[in-house]
Amino acid sequence: MAEHISEHHTVPVKFYFGVFFLLMALTGLTVYAASINLEEYWPPLNAIVAMTIAVIKATAVVLIFMHARWSSRLTQVIIVSGIFWLIIMLTLTLTDYHTRSAWPPTHLPQ
Repeated sequence: MAEHISEHHTVPVKFYFGVFFLLMALTGLTVYAASINLEEYWPPLNAIVAMTIAVIKATAVVLIFMHARWSSRLTQVIIVSGIFWLIIMLTLTLTDYHTRSAWPPTHLPQ
């Protein structure tokens, strides 16, 4: 019988501290961005800035804490496929939302 030896990647502590400080800095940036009214420049700018910061934080967590950076190619393909599927679902949802002309209704049928 063949022996199966699984290799576990040991993440250096400097990565954990780096991600910690990155998350703290981005949390401070999130608080600062929330205190500024960016909608006077362009209405969806607040949401774009908040989502950009959130995506950067989520990417750092997935790559380092979930060890996706050192995982197999199959795991990385599955992660990318899940993100691609999420983008498809959000696109379809937002397309449906924007095609509704009278939403929310101003009066209810009696």
